[in-house]
Amino acid sequence: MSELSVVIVGGLHADARKAAVAGLLADVPGSLALHHDLATATAGTVVRTVRDATGIIDAGETPLVNDCACCALREDLVPELRRLADVGATRLAVVELWDSVEPKAMAEVVTAGGLSVTGVITAVDPALVLPYLGNGDDLAERGLAAAATDQRTVADTFARQLEYAPVLAVADSPEADDEDRELLAQLHPTARQVPIDGGHPRDPAGARSAVRPSGRSPLARAALAGFDVEAAAAAQHPACALLPAEADAHGVSTLVWHRCRPFHPERLYEALEDITCAAARSRGRFWLADRPDTLLHWDAAGGALCVESAGPWLASLPDAAWEMVPPVRRAAAALDWHPEHGDCCQHLVFTSPGLDRDGLERVLETCLLTDAEYAAGRDAWKRLPPAFDTLLEV
Repeated sequence: MSELSVVIVGGLHADARKAAVAGLLADVPGSLALHHDLATATAGTVVRTVRDATGIIDAGETPLVNDCACCALREDLVPELRRLADVGATRLAVVELWDSVEPKAMAEVVTAGGLSVTGVITAVDPALVLPYLGNGDDLAERGLAAAATDQRTVADTFARQLEYAPVLAVADSPEADDEDRELLAQLHPTARQVPIDGGHPRDPAGARSAVRPSGRSPLARAALAGFDVEAAAAAQHPACALLPAEADAHGVSTLVWHRCRPFHPERLYEALEDITCAAARSRGRFWLADRPDTLLHWDAAGGALCVESAGPWLASLPDAAWEMVPPVRRAAAALDWHPEHGDCCQHLVFTSPGLDRDGLERVLETCLLTDAEYAAGRDAWKRLPPAFDTLLEV
């Protein structure tokens, strides 16, 4: 099989995504774009197209798998990429994901298939970041569901698309202002922002590169720069996620709230609406007193919150089990290590225009155990009312 580089380009901002793909096809000789259109799933098939810079050169259909369009995509993607590799004339395969397909799953599918993912890019229109983060509609309501059982929302899907990719292809949107661009930068401060129109890229700190090297566009170089699937997955795992840092500029703020005392389950549950709606986006890990050994994942966007168990805190594991924990997880735990509680902590990050930082902090503080409750110890904590059982599907 000939060497084939694969770049995955995704995002709910369809116009920006299509422009990014077109730019790659125009800039990289011998490149082809592979796209599976899941909009045809109601007819029982997924339409696959292969195109170059001049237009469609091949098309076909693949049937649904278990009544799931996204499953059909998974089954069909690697064989099609292998076919392109076997032909030998394609140097770069641009996998243009359908609107609501998330890049993490597809990057892992392609890598598991023995192919080389050299880049993952999410295309973004800065003027649409806040409207999409605030959109709590179910994907099914918008005709964007990837399966009959798809319960994702526009907001949480867009957030994951944005935060997984190390490169953001940014459209030159006349409607975008400084607040829009600052929100994008604070949501994913480690991302490299590359203009779709071929202008100067921005480094993760937001500064424009002074010199643009000759040759390929910054977008094409980003597509071929290399990608580590395991590192990308670790960067999203709640135990060791690369969460945004404190920031405040152009009307946008990021609050990092870190405490080493557990939440009272009832008081936190009663405050969930106020906390969830306080910011356009919030995420991180948290600690409930009645579940002191369980690391819980906080993931909120569009006014909706998802909480789920992410396994045990390292402090609750026997020493012998630490050898089975990935080094990146142990390193992340060391940064939060407390002499009494180990890595158990609250580490939540809230990003939004017009964020009421003081008000949000006051609400969060009232949800922690009081001094008397804290002093009662773990046995007493576990007897507190289990207010989160419904959310955690116990």
